[in-house]
Amino acid sequence: MSNVIQPRLTQVFRFVRSSYADGVAELVYAFDDGEELIERVRFPHAPTLPATHVDAFNAALRLLHLIAGVSYYKAGVPPKIEVSGELLDDSTADLLDALYLHGLAEFAYRNGLDLRGRIAFPRGGHAKPVAGKLGLPQRTLVPIGGGKDSLVAVEAVKSIAGEATAVWIGNSALIAACAERTGLPTLNIQRELAPGLFELNRLGAWNGHIPVTAVNSAILSLAAILYGYDSIAFANERSASVATLEYEGQQVNHQWSKGYAFEQLLSDWLHSHVAADLDYCSLLRPYSELAVTRAFAKLTPYFDVFSSCNRNFKLLGPKPADRWCGQCPKCHFVFLALAPFLPKPRLLSIFGRNLLDDESLAAGFDALLEYQDHKPFECVGEGAEARAALYALSQRPEWQEDALVARFRSEILPQLDVAQLALEPWLEPAGEQRIPARLLPALAVFD
Repeated sequence: MSNVIQPRLTQVFRFVRSSYADGVAELVYAFDDGEELIERVRFPHAPTLPATHVDAFNAALRLLHLIAGVSYYKAGVPPKIEVSGELLDDSTADLLDALYLHGLAEFAYRNGLDLRGRIAFPRGGHAKPVAGKLGLPQRTLVPIGGGKDSLVAVEAVKSIAGEATAVWIGNSALIAACAERTGLPTLNIQRELAPGLFELNRLGAWNGHIPVTAVNSAILSLAAILYGYDSIAFANERSASVATLEYEGQQVNHQWSKGYAFEQLLSDWLHSHVAADLDYCSLLRPYSELAVTRAFAKLTPYFDVFSSCNRNFKLLGPKPADRWCGQCPKCHFVFLALAPFLPKPRLLSIFGRNLLDDESLAAGFDALLEYQDHKPFECVGEGAEARAALYALSQRPEWQEDALVARFRSEILPQLDVAQLALEPWLEPAGEQRIPARLLPALAVFD
């Protein structure tokens, strides 16, 4: 960067402009008077946009610009935000204020920052007329992440013969293999972060977790208008709404943009600002991680391609030699969650080892149980779910001699109320959801 800046000393983060042409969206940002940071999102084989869809597309494009900016804003977290163009109405500014505050809560916690009172998107624009229907085709974009949850969502939609496309963002070969295995048509969108972001990191930028599901959701909202889909069905279960911890009066949730609060905000915004017939939801919202895992345990054709190990999906750094590192919280949780629902030899064949018979992993499993530690900053189930799963295993002879199960029985179980450890309540649907009526029959896969 020729105009060198110190990211942490910047005063203004600017949303400069956004544009779209020939299947490429350009999103431009800047700090102070520094060089422009240009992100590109590439939509393959993009069709010509109907004239009737242009206003909706432009509204979705602007929201993508505003949401994707979280990847850059966090590099400096300056005290002022500037947005070029038309002033934001209250509902748009409210959505963004909530997303940046709660979606960056883990980032703030880990860096010793307090973003409350600091994030304030400029507002003052008039409320838009409520968007009408576009007549979008009744078909569904189902995001694929390579793990068990999205594959359950795919099979749920397939079970009702729903027309759907498996979609993912980025160039993961593992996700591509899962998408191909679904047998659905596929759509692979590319997101190219601004190269200047990596230079800012070199210059000492703040770094940490961002609400990437929100960014992907905004990209898919644009894709739905462009390619013609009336629904975007993620695979976020109800435990995503549960905070990881509370810090100085603020709930910190690693999965905030997978939670129901964000789903409500974005769903309402799309209906009012983009298209009344564009539904955004999570197909698995009524279910716990354990219920989803039980459903996945029946999907044997995916056992040799899926992986929930996040080390496979890091932008930088080494990746596991196979699909499971065996060391991260995701590996630990998926192993534990699958164990009550699969024959033990089958589970060990998936992971290549018995994670519950390795004493060196005790601290990792303790965190899942919320025993002497908080839940990990990962997309894992609730502590009570993990306790229920491990209690179920502790009652089964084939697991009782394994090191961590035996430790649970002798050290942890005496401190717990056995009446609170039943597995069955976790397998029942509960809570709110926004699943459109035509997709509700897909939930029969959980029966």
